[in-house]
Amino acid sequence: MHVEIEGKSYDFPAGCKIIDMAEEVLGDKYTRVLAATIDNRFVNLSESVYEDCSIGFIDLSSEDGERIYSRSVAFVLSKALEGIYPEAVLTVEHSLGNGLYCEVNGLKLTQSIVSELEAGMAQIIEQDIPIGHREMAADEAKCIFEGNRYAEKASILGYKSGSLNVYSLEGHSDCFYGPMAPSTGCLRLFALKYYMPGLLILFPHMEDPDMIPEFKDLPKLSGVFKESENWGKILDIGYASSLNRFIETGRAKDIILISEALHEKKIAEIADMITQHIGGIKLVCIAGPSSSGKTSFSQRLGIQLRVNGLKPLSISLDNFYLPRELCPRDENGEYDFESIEALDLALFNETIAALIQGGEVRLPIFKFNGGRQFTDPIRLGKDQTIIIEGIHGLNERLTSSIPKSMKFKIYISALTQLNIDESNRIPTTYSRLIRRIVRDHSFRGADALKTLRMWNDVRKGEESNIFPYQEEADVMFNSFLPYELPILKRYAQPLLSSVPQTEPEYAMASTLLDILSFFLPMDEETVIPHNSLLREFIGGSCFDVY
Repeated sequence: MHVEIEGKSYDFPAGCKIIDMAEEVLGDKYTRVLAATIDNRFVNLSESVYEDCSIGFIDLSSEDGERIYSRSVAFVLSKALEGIYPEAVLTVEHSLGNGLYCEVNGLKLTQSIVSELEAGMAQIIEQDIPIGHREMAADEAKCIFEGNRYAEKASILGYKSGSLNVYSLEGHSDCFYGPMAPSTGCLRLFALKYYMPGLLILFPHMEDPDMIPEFKDLPKLSGVFKESENWGKILDIGYASSLNRFIETGRAKDIILISEALHEKKIAEIADMITQHIGGIKLVCIAGPSSSGKTSFSQRLGIQLRVNGLKPLSISLDNFYLPRELCPRDENGEYDFESIEALDLALFNETIAALIQGGEVRLPIFKFNGGRQFTDPIRLGKDQTIIIEGIHGLNERLTSSIPKSMKFKIYISALTQLNIDESNRIPTTYSRLIRRIVRDHSFRGADALKTLRMWNDVRKGEESNIFPYQEEADVMFNSFLPYELPILKRYAQPLLSSVPQTEPEYAMASTLLDILSFFLPMDEETVIPHNSLLREFIGGSCFDVY
């Protein structure tokens, strides 16, 4: 049997396990491998191979490796919790900073309990216990969890067809929708931190797989997650199964209207905050990662400001790019248009400062095909405030000449508060990626494969230019809509299904398809308001967002 690994060909006997291949190819370094891909399909290391194929090893040097590691550590925590407090249930909520935030139902956590759980995990990990798994039909797996503590897991499996992997750790079972580490001994680097009312799992990241990074508290981000959790309670939706029940019973329209009303109320509150300080605030800066709905949000905020008697002046950062020959280049020698150094910071600050001080300016109009034009002269009125929207909006370097007291900063992102079940969350980046795949196909002529290929570079830009500044925001806005995945499913499924298995991006396409498979499709698209942020991605927006 011929197997290609990292561009080299090897011969192995049919039926050889991937973990044995890793040991032969990598030597002692094989212990760092957490999972693998076979012909661009995610698999566990215990899988046996019987045919010629291509195999890739996954370790902590990749984002996929990070997810596998954190998922596996959470499974160990769940096992430790069951052993010490059998009636309690671990719920994996969301990422926070460089950790994974979890809560425990049926148990009021304290620092001593968290320390006790950490010690229990360390004992399980020290024993290097194999994490077993077996593939079974969804209805068979549902029987395992019915009647026990995992009510949401049993409920969502009722909507799942086909087969899935059920993992086990010394009698403790759970479903995870992705590969797991082969044994607990692979997870020696971890820590628990009490973070009221829950806890944080800290683990190594791909930047340095050999150490646990120091936890960086993000109180504002934590606050917006808490606000989103409260929205979920208002809607009576916390998991995919509860949303599916609304769709099944014909109540999807209510979810759409209430979700949109919550968005509108929050945007109006932000506009009121700006209006109350209009004498001092002259510049509103809006920033967020890709596909967070910045453009629609900016225009909806502008409308609410007008309701309050203000006349916002929107200025696009895209018009302040330097001439191409002056733009910085990335490590591959390509122009890096996402770097703040690609902007004419001097011209931008000079222009904004002049406007704020009552001066007359001509705004630039940037053209990639060469040259720079300027608008007719404009002046900022007494009842006007400037709105800028772009990835660097929260970076103080962008507006260094403007006093902080004159600026109001807004961070926007699609922070997914809807999880599949108690153990399986939907990462925010996956929701944004699904949005972008749909938008890029409809309005930019790009297929799913092209969008997936560029996503890693997009993520690198976000890690460098956006996330480090998110806590600088005066207010955060969560643009995720609880009903959006059932709507996006109809658009995204055929696009993701078209990604060939011969491409490395097939693995991510399969992961996104698996997530969408848990949601019933929603047909109430006509009910979605034309000013909805979701319209920026599916079409039909009343704003100029395309």
